[in-house]
Amino acid sequence: MGDTTTKVTLAADMHGLLVELFPLCRSLTGPGVRETLKILRREFPGLSIYEVPSGTPVFDWTVPEEWAIREAWVKNSHGEKVIDFCQSNLHVVGYSMPFKGRISFAELRPHLHTLPEQKDVVPYVTSYYQRDWGFCLSHQLFEHLESFGDDAVYDVLIDSSLDDDGVMNFADILLPGESDREILISCYVCHPSLANNELSGPVVAIFLARWLAMLEQRHFTYRIVFVPETIGSLAYIAKHERHLREKVYAAFNLTCVGDDRAWSCVATPKGNTLSDEVACLALRQRSSNFERHSYLARGSDERQYASPGLGIPMVSIMRSRFGDFPEYHNSADNCDFVTPEALEESLACMQSIITGLEYNLTPQVVHKGEPQLGRRNLYPTHSGMIISKDLFYAVWDFLAYADGETDLLRICALTGLSIEDACEAQALLLDKHLVTVARRYRSQAGPLPPASTAGVMYRPNRSFF
Repeated sequence: MGDTTTKVTLAADMHGLLVELFPLCRSLTGPGVRETLKILRREFPGLSIYEVPSGTPVFDWTVPEEWAIREAWVKNSHGEKVIDFCQSNLHVVGYSMPFKGRISFAELRPHLHTLPEQKDVVPYVTSYYQRDWGFCLSHQLFEHLESFGDDAVYDVLIDSSLDDDGVMNFADILLPGESDREILISCYVCHPSLANNELSGPVVAIFLARWLAMLEQRHFTYRIVFVPETIGSLAYIAKHERHLREKVYAAFNLTCVGDDRAWSCVATPKGNTLSDEVACLALRQRSSNFERHSYLARGSDERQYASPGLGIPMVSIMRSRFGDFPEYHNSADNCDFVTPEALEESLACMQSIITGLEYNLTPQVVHKGEPQLGRRNLYPTHSGMIISKDLFYAVWDFLAYADGETDLLRICALTGLSIEDACEAQALLLDKHLVTVARRYRSQAGPLPPASTAGVMYRPNRSFF
């Protein structure tokens, strides 16, 4: 009962944090990002918040002006607000420049954005690097406004500002381990009112940080990063480039981990790193038909970390892949779409990945030939099993590959053992003095399931932002 209650509480707490963060109007910069990071720091006081001035060059990019918005609406001739930012952050195009005026529907039309194929939802649209303004609305509402004709007059207000002297904020958590080799986990904090695409990643990451902090012992050092997508990750990389290239051993991007429909990942560019292998093992034990996408299906911050010249071995961990679910980048990606259970399961998936990396030792049997398991209470007797049947077979299979050359993760891949079962078998065999172990770092993976490229290269609805 206690374990069940703890799990229910954990899932509810994770979802509760997501609900609290959901209304904040986040963008690449501005008060919404700062408030989000402050709440995450409340949840984990070890989180450090940084800022980079607007106008700072970052590789081929420049940190944009700081954007803030206070009010935005469209009123009809009766003074009724037909579109209102106060009802949803998505109603205003991100980074809209200020505007005030009375204009016809014909003049307003180019500034209205809808999803004709999903008539009842509001799309998410941005204009970060091109000065413009606009509103997003359901196509149903658009058709209603259109019915009044092009000459209908509307009052329009966007009370926003773009500050050249502003800043972009990001944050990180650093948890030192015995080794200075690092496991990097990144997520982004820049999308307004998108629960799965945006907030599921930071929520899972902050609860993962709590779990890591409670471990009695950590071999690796852990770096957990919270950044605005693209420009934020680029700025973070620029700040730590040499260190990241030299120290990161495995890396994972967390996005879209809050729905309960699927399990998937985007592979590294060549798909052959330890990050790829441990991600595949953790996902396989949750779904035998998980989708492993080629790097050609990239679309989140793995594009920056794993890009040529940086080569950080980052895999994106997801439930449904960004762009592949109908709620993606629209108002249907709400707090009801993300479930508490899916968030808790995604946290457990990341815990499996970390466990696999932490305990990825190379075992060597002590005896030639199969050891006598019976006198060590590891074999069935006429009285029945002393250990569980599952654990017996885990021990038996683990021993078969404990050759001093095959590490724990490869044993999982070869035998089908889950990461947790392999770790339990390894611990038991160490306790019985049947194996010795050594830690041998490797960057390359063994054979992995093929990464799918079907339908990726020319997908017409592909969206990166």
